[in-house]
Amino acid sequence: MDNSKIGHHISGQFNKELEDIRNKVLTMGGLVEQQIELAIQAFTTGDAEIAEQVIRQDNDVDAQQMEIDLECTQILALRQPAAFDLRLLLTVIKVINELEIIGDLAERIGRMAIHVSDNEGKKNVQYYELQHMADLVKDMLHDALDTFARMNIDEITRITGLDESVDREYGNIIRHLITQMMEDPRNITRTLNVLWTVRALERIGDHACYICQHLIYMVKGEDVRHLSQQELELKVNK
Repeated sequence: MDNSKIGHHISGQFNKELEDIRNKVLTMGGLVEQQIELAIQAFTTGDAEIAEQVIRQDNDVDAQQMEIDLECTQILALRQPAAFDLRLLLTVIKVINELEIIGDLAERIGRMAIHVSDNEGKKNVQYYELQHMADLVKDMLHDALDTFARMNIDEITRITGLDESVDREYGNIIRHLITQMMEDPRNITRTLNVLWTVRALERIGDHACYICQHLIYMVKGEDVRHLSQQELELKVNK
């Protein structure tokens, strides 16, 4: 499936409304991606100014969610769409909810960065254990949004498959952090800071997967929530 699903209506205004909503979702997604990038940068460097920017941007994300939600509700009431158009609008409402939650998680990392900055100041020591996991979840979200932009689910199972790598990375980091605390109690504060941050990253990966599940519903009209990765692959490829 591609973008040709949008643009086959008698009403040119309806076409414009759907395309406008799709573009606004992508704009919101881009802002959330930036939030994650800046939140990790703020945490690893102890830069409170960048962290404050992340927190301010969350207000913009919330405002965009409300705007898109209202537009979808108005179209549902006035146009009474069916088939793909209905699934598209329902999917948009679900996707922007996932993006709003991801933005909240990025804000949480930003607030943790401020806490770290207050206690440690700016620093040169990098939290290397975070970098790879952060890159994984950023890639998952970016590719999920790209799938929405193209309305093509060919890459969906590859994206959701990355969640297993995120979970493994999360488990490895937790074990490493526990070892650090046992070896030197002076590491406990730093360890807890990292723990809360990697937990937020793990949840971001989960919500990127949820976006993928919503997109499968949009394209195929099938609810794939709660399916295993193997079951998901069978459903998508059939």
